[in-house]
Amino acid sequence: MREPPQFDEAAGRLGRPYTASSGRTRPTTGFELTTLVRATGARPLRYFGPEHRRLLQLCAGGPLSVAELAAQLRLPVVVTKVALCDLLDSGAVAVRAPARMGAGHGAVEREVLETLLEGLRRRLPTRP
Repeated sequence: MREPPQFDEAAGRLGRPYTASSGRTRPTTGFELTTLVRATGARPLRYFGPEHRRLLQLCAGGPLSVAELAAQLRLPVVVTKVALCDLLDSGAVAVRAPARMGAGHGAVEREVLETLLEGLRRRLPTRP
């Protein structure tokens, strides 16, 4: 017997988001939105739902941020984080915290921001 679809392109998600996390609302690991997640290739130690399988599929192509994964799943970030904790605890994914820039890197940040601003000015029309 086929499992009923969990998502319909026209209607959106067919079940409540908290069903993806079994009602849990707090992740066991403190992920940031920019934390990078990648699949390890290891099989999860237990059965997980369709959201977990989809996360593994997305992460198999290379590291993605928690924010990107939540957007791809069309789930609230906290639900995505709870599912990621399940996968992390089972060894199916690995995470890398975002790099922190220490003191003295202000010049690099300013250079990046100025380059970005210059690029935006070239692409966007100017107002009279």
